[in-house]
Amino acid sequence: MPSRELQTLLTVFRARPRRGGTVAPIERVRADFEAFQAALRAPTDFTAEPISAGGVPAEWIVPHGPRPERTVLFFHGGGYASGSLGTHRALVARIARATPARVLQVGYRLAPEDPFPAAFEDARAAYRWLLDTGVEPATLAVGGDSAGGGLSLALLCAARDAGEPLPAAWFGLSPWTDLGHTGESIVTRAEQDPLFTPESLEGMAALYAGDHPRTHPAISPLFADLHDLPPGLLQVGTAELLLDDSTRLARRLEAAGVTVELDVWESMFHGWQLFASMLPEGQQALEQVAAFVRRNTAVAAEVRP
Repeated sequence: MPSRELQTLLTVFRARPRRGGTVAPIERVRADFEAFQAALRAPTDFTAEPISAGGVPAEWIVPHGPRPERTVLFFHGGGYASGSLGTHRALVARIARATPARVLQVGYRLAPEDPFPAAFEDARAAYRWLLDTGVEPATLAVGGDSAGGGLSLALLCAARDAGEPLPAAWFGLSPWTDLGHTGESIVTRAEQDPLFTPESLEGMAALYAGDHPRTHPAISPLFADLHDLPPGLLQVGTAELLLDDSTRLARRLEAAGVTVELDVWESMFHGWQLFASMLPEGQQALEQVAAFVRRNTAVAAEVRP
């Protein structure tokens, strides 16, 4: 049964106008996202160290306490046109603490200033840099939310094709995997989604994809060759326009012989994990991510007994 906190939050969302039409001016979208996330209560028991990951802005998020035994590479959401290290720092810190793991969060370039393939190239550069630092792939998980979830999957497909080592696990939190929006949920969930409209998603997709085909596997990894990928976890809510981006992906992964856990959360909206400070379901979802990472990754050699 949905929590009281969820019911309250949905009431607040539904009292506000959803994003319709295009996403211009993008500056306002970004500012609203930053302000909204800044208002949420963030954990304080972690350190954030800004770095350059192969020339890409990034930061290490490390929880206080015992030395983390695993590494997570995380890509934030925001429709490829908004979101930042700041908007997702609290979410990443909660994953780091729950696992425990040190998390490299990547601040890839955004559209419309830098459309595809900029974000994809940044993801590839950050991943190569991380491997070059000596991180053991068996101790590594890669993931992200929304656009970052799709980006992380596109990254893994490209790394596999290039013969690069793959991480031990992958996770997507309501991943955006089909920028062509061909899933039925774009229509069937249009009245249930409290945050987005089909038009607003289309506006974001147009900013990122530009003149490239929406079915390009690095833009919409739902259509990529998915064989020989690490085990994956997909979390998605029933009140999301993007529900089918996860359900169809799970079926395609299974058909390709990839182990995948699909967890569909009743009544959840897109990105509910970002609200873990006030939403029990948000923290529960992140605990599930942490447990999945622990089950599927090894302990780093330097911290083994």
